[in-house]
Amino acid sequence: MERSLGLICGAGTLPAHVASEARRQGWRVTAFAFGRAAALEEAVDRVIPSRLADVGAFWDSLRRERISAVVFVGKMGKREFLEGAEVTDASGRELLRVAGGLSDGALAEAVVGALAGLGIEVLDQRVFLGSLLVPPGLLTPRAPSEAEWRDIRLGLRLARQCAGLGVGQTVVVKQGVVIAVEGAEGTDETIARGCGLAGPGAVVVKAVAAQQDYRFDIPAVGGETLDALALGKAGALAVEGGKVMVLERETVLAVAGRHGIAVVSLEADLA
Repeated sequence: MERSLGLICGAGTLPAHVASEARRQGWRVTAFAFGRAAALEEAVDRVIPSRLADVGAFWDSLRRERISAVVFVGKMGKREFLEGAEVTDASGRELLRVAGGLSDGALAEAVVGALAGLGIEVLDQRVFLGSLLVPPGLLTPRAPSEAEWRDIRLGLRLARQCAGLGVGQTVVVKQGVVIAVEGAEGTDETIARGCGLAGPGAVVVKAVAAQQDYRFDIPAVGGETLDALALGKAGALAVEGGKVMVLERETVLAVAGRHGIAVVSLEADLA
């Protein structure tokens, strides 16, 4: 019997990547497009445009397509959720009532419960994206300096704490001073803000929560991240090894090399 996967997707290139891998694994893939995902039509069996303002229609489409499992993938910023909450339909308002707010954990729990009521399982994104997780190690010819390593250690401790509180996963540090912490704006805008305040030589660290829910988010950096680092004249980027994806890896490393940015994937026991 054919398995039917619902791809609940935001913007970016990842939805098409997940769809291709899911079809390789034998799934029939229906994309519920909440954002503009590149090359999506070619990668899936069907695309259904969807809106946060019309959650009831989304539930109906899941039933009609006989979806047995879903995977969330792509950029869905907090701004979109805040704006969508203002205009959502009765089904959306009920979901918000159950969640009690728009925090990541509460909303995730409410969504999982609602989907379970439809007999639908929410899959871990790593089933389809695990190959993009980067193991620990130095990724660039230039290694962080001793001073940058001190900032990386400080940034890692803080980023883990912030991620665990649902605040954000990225911090910008320079010479032992925390310059910026990610909020609703996202990684790349946090880097631009932090590097603008810090000046050349800032260190950027991206980490994950101890109890990261990989059904809803695999932290990632990519080409746009490196563009922001280069523009801000950052000195180093550090991510948690095996827990953060590096997208467009060749582009990332090429940009880092041109601008002398050290990129490192961190060991789990770094303190």
